[in-house]
Amino acid sequence: MMYTKLNLFVVLTLVSIQSHLYFIEAATGNVYIVYMGEKKNEDPAITKMSHYKMLSNLFGSKEAAKSSMLYSYKHGFSGFAARMTESQAKEIEAFPGVIQVIPNHIRKLHTTRSWEFMGLNDHSSENLLSRSNMGEGIIIGVIDSGVWPESGSFNDKGMNPIPSHWKGICQGGELFNSSNCNNKLIGARWFIKGILDQNQKAINTSNGEDILSARDSLGHGTHTASTAAGNFVENVNYEGLADGLARGGAPRAHLAVYKVCWSFGSGGCTDADLLKAFDKAIQDGVDILSVSIGNSIPLFSFLDHRNSIAIGSFHATSKGITVVCSAGNDGPTAMTVENTAPWIITVSATTMDRVFLTAITLGNNQTLWGQSVDTRIHNHGFTRITFSDRIALNNSDDSAMWCKRGSLNATLAAGKIILCFSQSRTHNIYSAAISVAEAGGVGLIFAQYSTDGLGSCQFIPCIKVDYEVGTQMLSYIRNARSPTAKLSMPKTVIGKWLSPKVADFSARGPSSISPAVLKPDIAAPGVDIVAAYIPFGAEQTTGYALMSGTSMSCPHVAGITALIKSVHKNWSPAAIRSALVTTAASQTGRDGSYIAEEGSTRKAADPFDIGGGLVNPNRATDPGLVYDTETDDYVKFLCGTGFSSKSVSGLTKTNANCTKDRFNELNLNLPSITIPYLRRKTTVTRKVTNVGAVDSVYTSMVQAPQGVKIKVEPRTLRFNETTKILSFRVTFLSTGKVYGDYRFGSLIWRDPNHIVRIPVSVRVSFV
Repeated sequence: MMYTKLNLFVVLTLVSIQSHLYFIEAATGNVYIVYMGEKKNEDPAITKMSHYKMLSNLFGSKEAAKSSMLYSYKHGFSGFAARMTESQAKEIEAFPGVIQVIPNHIRKLHTTRSWEFMGLNDHSSENLLSRSNMGEGIIIGVIDSGVWPESGSFNDKGMNPIPSHWKGICQGGELFNSSNCNNKLIGARWFIKGILDQNQKAINTSNGEDILSARDSLGHGTHTASTAAGNFVENVNYEGLADGLARGGAPRAHLAVYKVCWSFGSGGCTDADLLKAFDKAIQDGVDILSVSIGNSIPLFSFLDHRNSIAIGSFHATSKGITVVCSAGNDGPTAMTVENTAPWIITVSATTMDRVFLTAITLGNNQTLWGQSVDTRIHNHGFTRITFSDRIALNNSDDSAMWCKRGSLNATLAAGKIILCFSQSRTHNIYSAAISVAEAGGVGLIFAQYSTDGLGSCQFIPCIKVDYEVGTQMLSYIRNARSPTAKLSMPKTVIGKWLSPKVADFSARGPSSISPAVLKPDIAAPGVDIVAAYIPFGAEQTTGYALMSGTSMSCPHVAGITALIKSVHKNWSPAAIRSALVTTAASQTGRDGSYIAEEGSTRKAADPFDIGGGLVNPNRATDPGLVYDTETDDYVKFLCGTGFSSKSVSGLTKTNANCTKDRFNELNLNLPSITIPYLRRKTTVTRKVTNVGAVDSVYTSMVQAPQGVKIKVEPRTLRFNETTKILSFRVTFLSTGKVYGDYRFGSLIWRDPNHIVRIPVSVRVSFV
């Protein structure tokens, strides 16, 4: 799950029914997705009939075709998922109208204070939350692991009736029926057929790990849905911490959930189910889609059907639906960003100004500080403390350093607080806690270079510290005759911590599949986010949990997008993305300091970390200018990146001619400019649409990357009643003589009331 901290494992399911055992009789072959691009007919029944006819021709039998088909995609695009052999898949790929046939694959989930941190205080009458009526009338679709409808976040107090453009349903199933929906949670669907071929064995649903309905058994979908559009819930906290009023970004927006991720086998969300969720969401009438799911490196191309999120989101975007996705959790390594299609808003994760400080008092009365969320299992007195390497079961084994399970001497660990040092990103506090608890330890202090993302260790109190604090503690342990320490209770501290920082786990650019498209687009809080969750703990109460990941930052932007859409109902997905990027806090946080990245270098964040910067909701509704993009522009871009006319034409109803006019991919009208290979000189074009005062004059300003000169023509843009869209050229000239890495800068259009900034990324190359 893209980086959740609750030891949750996202997984899959199979169906049929016999008591609590669900299974499917194994069919011949595997599940393949037959993708046919844009619909040829607006009548879904005719489209579905054509799919059955094609399968009947393949199998030579109508009955075989009917039993083979899992899904018919007939609303947002055309295609189907069906069981067939490998040879049959190759045969059907040659049928007229078929663009691509690929096997079904599994994808992974990307796993209170944040809204106030971004300036959306619900008590203010001046901010976007008030101006948008809190997202009233907008429908946010969440493609995830389902929902726990009884959570207070999904109550419909104060909600308006269901919007007239909603065409969806509240699909029943196990422990879920139409009464679970209301004016807040207006729709729910679940899709399971895609994973039937992935795990050819029965599953047991009696343990509650899987629920065959839209009901969430993982917690991930409940958390993301409530983050995007949860209603107001008072006195929410996590284990007594982060106490306050819980709400989503658009508390008066409506929610529709699409469950595609399950708890079976190795876990994940299959392409077949994802595509069906997109297809149904388009039909249902959602305005925004929040998708905290992704592929893994290496990425597939935007037209490869194995990139189901790129394909599904293209069709959604072409229907005016804004799609927001998580960037992934494989940071801080470069080129790990996922969901990189240019029509998607891709979101990275930052910290915010709330921490859970925990005092560690040593026996010499020195107090050091760490972070923890374990509040119920602390021993409040002084206790013996030791370094894990001193109590190794095998002195020749270095694994005791990071408290590997089975590496500690139980006799020496019993009753003590253990200090462990993480030596790689694969070493984590949770496995160390299990190791210490099994050895009889009563507390864990875990030193690592990155301390973002907390979670309860459940067994013993766990405190994260950085290497500096860990080394100070180790020095005390080595010099004291009988070292002791006291672990205090964690406390919530707000507004006194350097913030924000880009989370260590947040995936970084540049895009490995299309480096000319800047990704991520924008950053939002994604560390230690408190939101609704499924019942957990001994009392099995419906509660709220603290989770971290780009899965959490994604619904923040989805909620903000709903607020913008509520104010500007006619804005396109590209216009909304532009407004978010050009108004973001690009360099500094709320405390005035530079936004840093929480990686191994702690450098200042650049566009490959945060895109345009930390999202600034209150500025985004009045950006002045927007870089708008239409479906035809994306078609030209795809042609320019080397796709054939046939492949691109299949994606849309247009007859693309990719050989006639070769489009320069650098000229896609994005709110950013990225030049992966600057060979001496190049010129790119952009156009901006005036969405501010009718008679406006903007002048350009540039901050050129090191070793590059930038010239903007014209330098002034004048808008009036008849001139609402203007183009300009930007010429880049390399002044360096050595091949180098990316350098960063910005291009600004400015009038008396607006600063319209886009990030610039350039890599000089003489190859």
